[in-house]
Formats: sequence, C-alpha cells, structure tokens
Amino acid sequence: MNPSLLTAVVAGVAAIVAGLGFGFVAARRVARAGMARAEERADRVAEEARRSADSIVRAAELEAGQALVARKLDLEREMMSAQEDLRRRVHDVDARDVTLVKRLEVLDRKEAGLGERSLALDAKQKVLEESLKESQQLIAEENARLERIAGLRKEDAKRMLIKNLEDEAHVDASRRAREIREEAERWAQQESRKIIALAIQRYAAEQCVETTVAVVDLPSEDMKGRIIGREGRNIRAFEKETGVDVVIDDTPGAVLISSFDPVRREVARLSMERLVQDGRIHPGRIEEVIAEVRATVDARIRESGEQSLLDLGINGMSPPLVDLIGSMKFRTSYGQNCLAHSMEVAYLAGVMASELNLDPKIARRAGLLHDIGKATSHVAEGSHTQVGAETARRNGEPEEVVNAIAAHHGDVPVTSLYTPIIAAADAISGARPGARRESIEHYVKRLTQLEQIADAFEGVDKSYAIQAGREIRVMVSGRKVDDEQAKQLAFDISRRLEKEIEYPGQIKVVVIRETRAIEFAK
Repeated sequence: MNPSLLTAVVAGVAAIVAGLGFGFVAARRVARAGMARAEERADRVAEEARRSADSIVRAAELEAGQALVARKLDLEREMMSAQEDLRRRVHDVDARDVTLVKRLEVLDRKEAGLGERSLALDAKQKVLEESLKESQQLIAEENARLERIAGLRKEDAKRMLIKNLEDEAHVDASRRAREIREEAERWAQQESRKIIALAIQRYAAEQCVETTVAVVDLPSEDMKGRIIGREGRNIRAFEKETGVDVVIDDTPGAVLISSFDPVRREVARLSMERLVQDGRIHPGRIEEVIAEVRATVDARIRESGEQSLLDLGINGMSPPLVDLIGSMKFRTSYGQNCLAHSMEVAYLAGVMASELNLDPKIARRAGLLHDIGKATSHVAEGSHTQVGAETARRNGEPEEVVNAIAAHHGDVPVTSLYTPIIAAADAISGARPGARRESIEHYVKRLTQLEQIADAFEGVDKSYAIQAGREIRVMVSGRKVDDEQAKQLAFDISRRLEKEIEYPGQIKVVVIRETRAIEFAK
C-alpha cells in the first residue's frame, strides 16, 4: 500500500475519533447544563406548590373555624330555647299543681258538706218513714170509716173511683187530642192550601178530556160499498191488519172504528182516511197503507215522548220508557188523556217539590211516570201501579220514582217524600171541573157507600150524602152521643172514608146532634 495513502487514512480515522470524542464531551456538557436547569425549575415548582398548599391549608383551617363558631352559636341558641321552654313547662306544671290543690280543697269541703247533708237526709228519711206509717194508718182508719158509712167494700170503691177517673181521663184526652188535631189540621191546611194554590196558579192547563170514539167522515155513501168490497173482502182485510172493528151502519157519511187499544184505533183511523182520500181500496193497497201509517204512528209516539221529556227538562230516560210515554197520548182514563194528565201532574209536583225544598226534577220525573202502567196494563197482569212500578224499576228508574208510582193510590207503604206530592198532584189534576167523566152507576154506588160507612158507627141514626158526594151529614142520637163524642165520631168517619173510598178532592163530614123535648097540652 502507498505510505502516503495509509497516512492519510490514519489521519482521517484519527480526525474522526477526535471529532467523536469532542462531540461526546460537548453533548455531555450540554446535557449536564439541561439537567441543572431542569432541577432548578423543579425546585421552583416544588417551592410554589408548597406555598400554594400552605395557603389552601390556612384557608381551610379558617373556614372550618368559622363553621365551628357558627355551629356553636346555633347550639347555644337551641339550648337557650330549650331551657326557656323547659322553664315555661315547669311554670305550667307548678300552676296546675296549685290549681289541683285548690280543687282538692274545694272537693274536701264539698265532701264534708255532703256528709252533713247525708246525715240530715237520713234523719229526714226516718221522719218521713214515721209520717208514712202514720199516714197509712190514718188512711186505713179512714177507709174503714168510709166503708162503714157508704156500705161499700174497699175494692168496690176503688173500682168505682178508677172507672170515674178513666172516664174523665178519656174525655180530657179526647178533648186534648181534638185540640191538637184541630191545631195541626189548621196549620197543615193553611200550608197545604198555600202550596197547592201556588202550584195551580203557576201552572194553568187547558182541559185534557178527549173522546175515545174514532169516526171517519166519508165523501159519499158510495164509499161505504167500496170499503166493504166484493163479498166483504176489503173490510175483512182491513180489520185483520189493524185488529179493530169497523162499524158501518146507517149513520150518513161516516164509519165508526172500535177497539180497546187506542194505538190500533189511531192506526186504523189514519189508514182509513188515507184510503178514502186515495180512492184505491183493495187488500194489497190496504196492507201497504197500514204498514206506512203504522211506521208513521210509531215515529209520532217516539216524538211525543221525547217532546214531553224536553218540555219537562227530564233527561237520561231509557228508550222503552220514552215510547211508553208517547203511547199514553192515545190512551184515556175516565175520559182524561193519559199523557196530558201525566204532564199536568208532573208540572204540579215540580212546583210543590220546590216549595218544600225537594228536588223538582225527581218530582217531575215521578209525576210523568206515575200512570205509566196504564200504557201496558192491558197486556200485563196486575194494577197499573204494580205494572208501572215494575216497568220503571226494570228500566233503571230511582227508588223514589218507583215508590211514587207504586204508592200514589195507597197500595203499598210510602217510603219517599215525593210520593205524597205525586198523590196530591194526581188528585188535583183529576178533581178539576170537567177533567173526568163519571158514569151514573159509579156515582150512585159511591153515594150509597158513603151512607153505609157512616151508618155502621154506633149512635148514628141516619146519614145523608149530599152535594154530589162532596159532603155527608150524619144524624146522631142525643142520648147516646155527647158533644165530645160527636167530634170524635166525625174524625173516625173521615178516617174510615179515607181508607175505604177512592174519590177526587175531599169529603166534608158533618155530625149533627140535637135533643128534642116534646110535650102535649091537653
């Protein structure tokens, strides 16, 4: 190898080694300087952390001290309040002890006084017992003396005295009972008249009597033959479809429709009028017209029922009852239209219930439904009150309404305050002049029954029903009945009439007692 080249290589290697050594030393120095600066910075951060921690500790200690002072103050205040409350309670207990001591002293004094009174009462009781013994001995001696004078034994005299006392007590009791009854009746009549007069004044209804005869006018006599038809086929088809009897007699220009069912009678009447106006009368046309009219009548029934509820301000009634109410428009009782009568009773009952501080809505509801049984009594067994009450109960009516329906004629006991109101309103509606028609047979029967009831009482000589049964005059024997007994007799007769006779309005009972002295001059 070339020596110069080798020298150059060695020199280069030596230079590199020298550079690396110098770089290492320089790097070490730089590292030592960085470490020194890092340690100095760490010392500063640690010092700042120590100072911050000291500040935080001092702040926490200060805050804890303040909280401790505040809590101490609160505890001191609570302790003072508890001590004050304890002092008050101790004072109250001391006061109560003083009061109890005083009461004990008063009780001791009263007990001492009661002991003295007890001794005094014992002494008085002994005196009374001795006086009682002396009185009994005197009474026994007096009774023996009276027996010797009167010639009566003690038992006979006692029975005589008791009988006299009973007679006097009975007379006094009758007189007092009559006075109380008359006073109560005067007050009740005054109040009831005021309420009834107000109800009648506030509700003025027109006469609701309607006829039950359905007559269809004909344009000519030839129409009768067309109604009968060939061999009577038209009239038979009409009667079969409607369930009524068609009476064609010598009455000019009219035919009569007869049926116990007023709804059927109304369907037949309207159907007959429509057939007469149309002129086409044959079995097919008759069936078609009757079906149309029956649907129309059913709609009118529902409409009449709904209108009645609307007029009275009643809601919440079941549809079957609404239909029954509407059907009462075609029914009558004693010649009085049932729906018009029920509406009138409802209005009167509502007014009277308002005056008595009762619910007028329930009263009107009961008044409207009180004769609902008459709408179905022709197809159901039982009286109209029984049928109506069962129908109302089955359709969810209140118990007050059910009792008013069942008991407004006195058939069952009264359990509701609304029942007497309905009974009074029903009597007012039925007793109005011209409201109902009465047959001569029923009129004579009622007069005879009035006289028979009065004649059944002891001491009655003869009785007379006058003023169309509105008054009965009773003649009694002056020897058998005195004045007080006559007044009691009038009361007993009136009560018997209330129980045994149904009548509108009221019946006046007049008992007449007279004494006749008759002598003849010769």
